[in-house]
Amino acid sequence: MQPLGIVLMSVAAAISYGIVHDQITVRLCVEYFTIGHPPVFDTDDPTLLGLGWGVLATWWVGVLLGVPLAIVARVGSQPKRTVGSLVRPVLRLLVAMAASALVSGGVGYWLARNGMVFLVGPIAKEVPTDRHVMFLADLWAHAASYIMGFVGGLFVMVQIWRSRQRTVS
Repeated sequence: MQPLGIVLMSVAAAISYGIVHDQITVRLCVEYFTIGHPPVFDTDDPTLLGLGWGVLATWWVGVLLGVPLAIVARVGSQPKRTVGSLVRPVLRLLVAMAASALVSGGVGYWLARNGMVFLVGPIAKEVPTDRHVMFLADLWAHAASYIMGFVGGLFVMVQIWRSRQRTVS
């Protein structure tokens, strides 16, 4: 049951992070969700969009983290890690993701505000001009969360694997 618990904990952590992240970013630029995403949810309500996309865009990230994390934590003859022992490393990952989103969103905002990055193509025409800067800030924040989630997730897995190796030696 521990491997399933690890996967479920990872999915719950990813969805929780996604909902909180999207509740913030949807309020910065609702167009990021209504124009920049496919029309999955028939609403312009920021709270509903943040909830919907917070789940839809992150559950699979939790699975992609949880399955290999369960393998790294449980497979082999080394002492096995429990769900409870993985909560802190996963929470640290979420904090790192939030920090990277905040910094990257700020950088994206600054770069867009100063004309160094800008929307192009059809999306530039669909998003109202006065919303371009905030759209880009959201885009940079979301990209940073995904990148940090994947890179940080690999880092957590390496840490867990090494911690199991150390307890043997």
